[in-house]
Amino acid sequence: MVSKVALLLAVLACSQYLAQGVYVVSKAEWGGRGPKWTVALGNYLNYAIIHHTAGAYCETRAQCNSVLQSVQSYHMDSLGWPDIGYNFLIGGDGNVYEGRGWNNMGAHAAEWNPYSIGISFLGNYNWDTLEPNMISAAKQLLQDAVNRGQLSSGYVLYGHRQVSATECPGTHIWNEIRGWSHWSA
Repeated sequence: MVSKVALLLAVLACSQYLAQGVYVVSKAEWGGRGPKWTVALGNYLNYAIIHHTAGAYCETRAQCNSVLQSVQSYHMDSLGWPDIGYNFLIGGDGNVYEGRGWNNMGAHAAEWNPYSIGISFLGNYNWDTLEPNMISAAKQLLQDAVNRGQLSSGYVLYGHRQVSATECPGTHIWNEIRGWSHWSA
């Protein structure tokens, strides 16, 4: 018979956690490398910036793990960044994946990085389309960020193209997020 303490420790050791109904798959679970270094990110940030990776789309956990590893390798090995650039990423399987996670500054939107969290969808949304589970996951993740105090309750949501000369987050995401309550022109 398993003791209550052992059961509690097993639950605490679980590397997936629930964030307002969204499971966040840890970097260890998707096979990510540890960061070379981190820079702390403050609380009650005023901005969330939505991206797409502009690369491969994934529909299963195994596919998403592989895509995430490729994105992280590109960011770290080709661009020389200390880690994957985004705080969180969302796959076509509807899972939220840990990038830099909570409280670590991303490398996703140049001078906006100290003031925002970056959430990226895996794929190229100039042609890939968002599934309802992906939209739900993103909205729940944003609400969790407010509940945790990572984002201020009055945060502003931008698509990457609003803060940089890029097509990111792709036409399909761009059309979707412009209807979200925190989006601002």
